[in-house]
Amino acid sequence: MTDDAPPPVDQHARVVVIGAGQAGLSVGYHLRRLGLAPGSDLVLLDRAPGTGGAWQFRWEALRLGAAHRVHDLPGMNAMGLRFDDADRSRPARDVVGEYYRRFEQHYDLRVRRPVSVSSVSRIDGAEELCVATTNADGGTARIAAEVVVNASGTWGTPFVPWYPGRDVFRGRQVDTTEYRSAKEFAGQDVVVVGGGTSAIGFLLELDGVGARTRWFTRRPMVWSESASLDLESAVAAVDEQDRAARAGETLPSIVSGTGVPVSRRIRAGLDRGVLRESPMFTRLDETGVVTADGEHVHADAVIWATGFRADLRHLAPLHLRTAAGGIVVEDGRSVDEPRLFLAGYGPQASTIGANRAGRRIARQVMDVLTGP
Repeated sequence: MTDDAPPPVDQHARVVVIGAGQAGLSVGYHLRRLGLAPGSDLVLLDRAPGTGGAWQFRWEALRLGAAHRVHDLPGMNAMGLRFDDADRSRPARDVVGEYYRRFEQHYDLRVRRPVSVSSVSRIDGAEELCVATTNADGGTARIAAEVVVNASGTWGTPFVPWYPGRDVFRGRQVDTTEYRSAKEFAGQDVVVVGGGTSAIGFLLELDGVGARTRWFTRRPMVWSESASLDLESAVAAVDEQDRAARAGETLPSIVSGTGVPVSRRIRAGLDRGVLRESPMFTRLDETGVVTADGEHVHADAVIWATGFRADLRHLAPLHLRTAAGGIVVEDGRSVDEPRLFLAGYGPQASTIGANRAGRRIARQVMDVLTGP
């Protein structure tokens, strides 16, 4: 081996799936049904310590419901499991973690965790992609794969926008991934930023715990009086995600195109005045935020519930990012690297979208493996 030769690979696999949340497990299930053997032909990697995808990291008070619904994985009904029958008094993270664990065991998917993927790159002179990994002990490995399915989701890349004064504010600042419990903010003045279901959940939990809360959003809230998302709005939002993915643009928020369904709990919050948004402030200072009309709002803490971006950092060696900030993806497949599929990306971002895409992506993957 010459000095400039790449290091050898430790394993060859037909398919590597990165991520074992809703999208990754759905693809893995269908690939197994299509004849790939988990652990050898099919390798599923997950950076999280346990089952449940991003749900295992969510705050303790979060429960499953209309605004936080998880659709069943394919094959769950055959096991006698349905999220609609789950105990809604239990934390959502515990329920999802338990159901996913039983699913992985039942279908023998052999997910390797915790394993982080540091990079996906091309192998010179080979028809394979190289997946470089690091395990919990710091050990590294390189897996060569004919096809890579990226299902890494968004939880690892929370988006916190820059506003003047964010670096001089002396209080606490947390994003959605860092929020644990309203008790941490007992007796404090809290500013919550964001127009999604996480921001709404934080405000409802802080009511009566924090001294005062104030809610700021970039755009006026759109409320849906139905108990679930309006079908027409949901279709339009997914279409916009698909258009952005095909154009290689940064993906828009699903909620911004659908509105938030008004559950009984949200209706009570609206009636009490807890859920009353203000236009976005213009800057922060040492002790709070300043609105466009000059009002100073004192804050001991600012919670940035401002969404997420697709976690694609490990794909950087493939040079797929466009000037518009995204990756050009059509029907779940990278246009510029046809050996790469992106599950749960763009129009597949919802849990039901990830499920439906799992079968379609699995079939496309098998087409690549078997040839024309």
